[in-house]
Amino acid sequence: MAAGAAAKRKLGATGLEVFPLCLGGNVFGWTADEATSFAVLDAFVEGGGNFVDTADVYSRWVPGHVGGESETVLGRWIASRKAKDRLVVATKVGAETALGKGLTREHIEKSVDASLRRLGVERIDLYYAHYDDPNTPFEETLRAFDALVKAGKVKALGLSNHTAERAREALDTQKKLGLARYQVLQPEYNLVERPKFEGALQQVSEQEGLAVAPYFGLAAGFLTGKYQEGQPAPASARAGNVLRKYGNARGWGVVAALKKVAERRGATPSQVALAWLETRPTVVAPIASATSVAQVKELLGAFSLRLEAEDLRELDRASAA
Repeated sequence: MAAGAAAKRKLGATGLEVFPLCLGGNVFGWTADEATSFAVLDAFVEGGGNFVDTADVYSRWVPGHVGGESETVLGRWIASRKAKDRLVVATKVGAETALGKGLTREHIEKSVDASLRRLGVERIDLYYAHYDDPNTPFEETLRAFDALVKAGKVKALGLSNHTAERAREALDTQKKLGLARYQVLQPEYNLVERPKFEGALQQVSEQEGLAVAPYFGLAAGFLTGKYQEGQPAPASARAGNVLRKYGNARGWGVVAALKKVAERRGATPSQVALAWLETRPTVVAPIASATSVAQVKELLGAFSLRLEAEDLRELDRASAA
């Protein structure tokens, strides 16, 4: 671990220990080419990081891509750095790829083998159900995941983009049938998107002992401070969508509060946004992506920042408005 790096923490009951920032791999092979992705991963590990999140669907939305590009880049980095034992790798199944979509037994079995090949590993540390699949019985899905754990292809299971009711139903089914259990929850959660997690889903995580690794920790870059009210959108592939989603009165109020707290603490808005997430119940490691070494170093700096009560009150006032 690099000097001054944050201590690793237990990822719920998975038996895994992770750095308190999970590096988002959605940009690998998309807005970060292979060389840039390698540099980002090098800087993350050198700074003490060990937790990386990807999915079999990344980055199918790019013309000419089929999905799996992110896993492929990550797999090449793992091979070139001989880093199989240095990372906790999370990936996902369920979104539509060239192999199909959903959480049927057949699709899960095909998809996990494809992910293992692309990543170049014998076992996936954390395997998520990326999206709920109401068309497939829970028992079929959960037995398929249980079989992967028993076969040694997957160490731990998680779920993403499920409602509280469906998450609880899945957990109850696993318990009733004696199957490997979901241990990690990945909801969308940040200062401008609180209701999806806070409330019923947070209660499930607290009552069931689920570790939470929220995605869009920086609201797809909106909370970095690079977006400014009344100014043209930054030149990036997703800037237009980001502004449409968050560029409203409440969103700009949150950005203003972030900048105020950041100035007071000698930090950046990104660091404050991640430090706020770190204070939330059951959150173990928010996910944020980076497309440069400088961004990685900035993100890592969030975990030496301690927000005071006045900072939290100011951020809560703006984000709850």
